[in-house]
This record gives sequence, C-alpha cells and structure tokens, in this order.
Amino acid sequence: MPTKIRLQRHGKKRYPFYHVVIADSRAPRDGKFIEKLGTYNPNTNPATIDIDFDGALSWMKKGAQPTDTVRALLSYKGVIYKNHLDKGVAKGAFTQEDADKKFAAWLEEKEAKIDSKKNKLDSDKEAAAKKALAAETEANAKKAASIAAKTAELAGEVADAVEEAVEGAVEAVSDAAEAVADAVTGDDSAEGNKEA
Repeated sequence: MPTKIRLQRHGKKRYPFYHVVIADSRAPRDGKFIEKLGTYNPNTNPATIDIDFDGALSWMKKGAQPTDTVRALLSYKGVIYKNHLDKGVAKGAFTQEDADKKFAAWLEEKEAKIDSKKNKLDSDKEAAAKKALAAETEANAKKAASIAAKTAELAGEVADAVEEAVEGAVEAVSDAAEAVADAVTGDDSAEGNKEA
C-alpha cells in the first residue's frame, strides 16, 4: 500500500487548519487515514506546527512519501534532516554521536532564527502601536486646537451679542425711566393745573 504523509483540511471557510496524517495515496484528501501525526495552522505568524517528531521519522524510514507542503513542514521541524543523518550513520559515513551533535547544533540554530523572527515581529508591532498612538495624539491636538478656536470665536460673538443686548436694555431702561419721569412730571403739572 503506497502511503503518503499529507495534509487534511479542517477549519472554517477562508480560515484553514490542517491535520498532518498518514494516508493511503488512493484515499480522498479529507477521507480515511491511518494515523494522525500532528497539526498545522498557517493563520498565525509564524505558523503553528505541532508534529510528532518520532512518529513522522519512523514513517519516513518506512518509505512514506510526504507531499510538497508536508515536506516543507517536516524540513522546518528537522525530520528530513534527522532522516538524512540516520541514513549517513547506517552507511557508516559518521558515528551516531556525530549525527546527534550535528542535529543538536542545527536545532539550536533553527530555534535562534525562530526567536529572532518572533522578537522582530513583536518589536515591529510595538513600533506600529507607538506610531499609531503618536498620530492619534497629533490628530487629537489638532481637533482640540480647532475646537478651542471655534469656542473662542463663538465666545467673542456671544460677548458682542451680550454687550449689544445690555446696551439695548440700558437704553430701553433709560427710555422707560425718562418716559416714567415725563409721565410723573406730566401728571404733577396736570394735577397742578386742575387745582389752579
């Protein structure tokens, strides 16, 4: 039975999530499988890859053929390299200790690359957040200045209107006082004329 290490699609529409499985090459993509080796989530940055290293290595040694994408995943996790080193030990090219040292050095280098990428992503995210905050602060300052200018303009107009209203009221009061005074003096003179 020709076995393949392939991806089995799960997840929502436009948000895929994959299971890494061992399946007969004649089986449908999301159909029957022999064994599940792990998962692959391409939606995160960096992508989340969780694979049973020993299980994948044993299936590779048995002759299971990975698809192109799964080959890239296995290479990323080091399964392909470990299989290559084990073949070199079997042929007598080097000892098992040498192979283990090479693989450990490769793993350290790979983890350093992954950590540097995560750190770069975090620093880029922080820089973008700071830039957005600065832009928002500047926009808020412009809005505040615009509102202050409009408020000052409105305050000036209100002050002018109040001053005009006060002047008008003072004039009206003085006119009314004169009219009352005229009326009072007019009534006194009329009463004096009646008495006379």
